[in-house]
Amino acid sequence: GVTILAVALQVALILVIVGLTTGTANEVGRRIAGTGADIMFQPAGADVILATDSAALPVEIGAKLDQFSYIKSTTPVLVIFIVKEVTMIYGIVPKSFDEVSGGFVFKKGRIFQEHDEIVVDDIFAKDKSVDIGSSVTLKNRTYKISGIVENGKGARIFMGLEEAQDFNNSHDLVTVFFIKLKDSSDIDAAIKTLNKDAPGYELRNVPKYAELMSGANIPGFDAFNKAVVFIALCIGVLVIFLSMYTTIMERTREIGILRSLGASKSYIVFLIMKEALFLCAIGVILGTVASFGIIRVAQTFFPTLAFEISWKWMINAAISALASGVVGSFHPSLKAASQDPVEAFAYE
Repeated sequence: GVTILAVALQVALILVIVGLTTGTANEVGRRIAGTGADIMFQPAGADVILATDSAALPVEIGAKLDQFSYIKSTTPVLVIFIVKEVTMIYGIVPKSFDEVSGGFVFKKGRIFQEHDEIVVDDIFAKDKSVDIGSSVTLKNRTYKISGIVENGKGARIFMGLEEAQDFNNSHDLVTVFFIKLKDSSDIDAAIKTLNKDAPGYELRNVPKYAELMSGANIPGFDAFNKAVVFIALCIGVLVIFLSMYTTIMERTREIGILRSLGASKSYIVFLIMKEALFLCAIGVILGTVASFGIIRVAQTFFPTLAFEISWKWMINAAISALASGVVGSFHPSLKAASQDPVEAFAYE
């Protein structure tokens, strides 16, 4: 039972943690794509994760971008990451943001009109149990919620651009410009043209942004996932090794009887490994079911958390569990096979 639970813990550890990192990355990608923009205009060398970028673009660049004939509209956005809340704030100009994004879908209330007012999405409102008129404290500043909008347009919290600049001490600077093209049929071609007209900036295809939120583009993403798998694998190998070793010590006489009846060494090795793999298989099933239960409970208490468990990682978790069964039982099975039948009969 302990072995099965340990393997289940190994599988659940992989699926829940990797599911959280993958789900968060994909969910952020979907929300950026949900802004409705065609191109992200960022400083040279800007990271794919907006939350890690500082405000480095002068606001007046927007007026220059609007002069290009193929650009329909642009909107400046200052991105602020709140570590305590693990969420992003967008400082926006409502009129231009609506022109690019198509406008918010309000579930309650209205857009902010005062400097101390903010708009939040429905998931944030549910997570914090807040409503229209509620007060929210962000970095020692208190804001009143003027509206609750449907989630999916970049951030979970929105405030006026000037207030965000004052909040972040980034006067006259923004993090990114979202651009809407007059013709969105060939965004990549428009990016090449914009690169010639405004060289030295990072340009990204917004509808394809979700594809960029992968391990290859996020620093440390793949390394973190591999570290989680490695730690889980070590736990599984250690527990199975101890379990199988203890099992063999308790069954010394039985193994001796099998050997005296003509059982080969390979037969004994296969017997021990088969038991280990059987326990691992049960653990895989239990761990997979448990991981979905953990995720459901976590999302009940923390609605802003995003999990995404793919078949790929379910297979990887199962393979790692079965691999730990093979590795963990290898030495104990060899020890069992090498026992002398006469000595085994004398063992108490």
